[in-house]
Amino acid sequence: MARIVIIGAGFAGVWSALSAKRLATLVNKESSLEIQVIAPEPSLVMRPRLYEANPSRMTHPLGPLFKEAGVSFLQGIVQSIDTKTNTIQARSIEGVESTVQYDRLILAAGSSVVRPRGITGIEQNAFDVDSLASAEKLDAHIQSLASLPESPSRDTIVVCGAGFTGIEAATELPKRLTHLRNTRVILVGNADHVGPDLGPPRPVITEALTELGVELRLGSAVTAIDSDGVTLASGEQIETKTVIWTAGVRATPLTQQIPSERDPLNRLRVDQHLRVSFVNNVFATGDAACALADTQGHYALMSCQHALQLGRVSGHNAAADLLGEPLTDYQQASYNCCLDLGAWGSVICAGWEKEVSLTGFEAKKVKCYINQKLIYPPAKWEQALTLANPVGPDSDELFRQIKEAIA
Repeated sequence: MARIVIIGAGFAGVWSALSAKRLATLVNKESSLEIQVIAPEPSLVMRPRLYEANPSRMTHPLGPLFKEAGVSFLQGIVQSIDTKTNTIQARSIEGVESTVQYDRLILAAGSSVVRPRGITGIEQNAFDVDSLASAEKLDAHIQSLASLPESPSRDTIVVCGAGFTGIEAATELPKRLTHLRNTRVILVGNADHVGPDLGPPRPVITEALTELGVELRLGSAVTAIDSDGVTLASGEQIETKTVIWTAGVRATPLTQQIPSERDPLNRLRVDQHLRVSFVNNVFATGDAACALADTQGHYALMSCQHALQLGRVSGHNAAADLLGEPLTDYQQASYNCCLDLGAWGSVICAGWEKEVSLTGFEAKKVKCYINQKLIYPPAKWEQALTLANPVGPDSDELFRQIKEAIA
């Protein structure tokens, strides 16, 4: 029996497994293919929601669905990958080392936030919303602030990084800080504009930040973080006991164990079938893949929107490669950006040019539908069998369906 091993149980990893199983089922070759997922926990962390309060509820169990689908699960952490022998070294939660053989490997181990070494005190004093554990740590800290004596440092929250994640975190904070008085939320960015990569929706974002009372410190990088505050390159010091770091992400370090080309974000360069360049039997997907999304030179982003489709294609193709079935090209020409802006609402932008198409409360309903329903896996294998199709509605069609569903 041939074996597909998938490293990672995020969005791309889950849908890789389901898509691979779907193809084996459709061609009546289930007995010819074993699909195994290796991850620290048998659950999907709803990472796009970790900036919200109560992050402990932002997980979805995978055990029942995997069991019904016939996907095996190894709870553990991958230590190393050997592409010459097609083997993986993994360590279980109990500390037991094991060697796992694969016929096809799908690397879907995601990405993590970058903490620049040049910033003094960042490791010791900065929170983040990058993982469930770190988001829970921040949430507990925010709740504990009320037990401290009232002071400017207690009541001031500084979010470092004025990009997508930083904006969502900063605009959500006023709602999360109602147990304190005289709170200040300050968003820091080293670029001259908020959302430097977002373009057209910037005026909407600025309006929301202003109405929510979020202060901006732009054009000055963070140089140091300590237990009492943040120091900026401009020389300004901001007193705070809560610093949230959101600036920059890089693909999993496991990409460095695969002898192939990587982009500046540490993602493996892949072909149209999501095969890793210059390496046999290895596919990369989700945040681990540098994949061309269309014919116009746009590459898939490190986003849930792209991870879902990348997963479906990588799983299908890994299975097709083993079962002698046609492979499917990865393509995701349409793109819709949906940015949460806290109690103000949301903004939705259409196309890679990010032209604003919907704002405020109506956009918020779309964002909530996506975050609270659309990105969750189905409960039953029969539903997953349909949804795992690598050829499905594109982003534009999905948004049309979402608008109809919430109308």
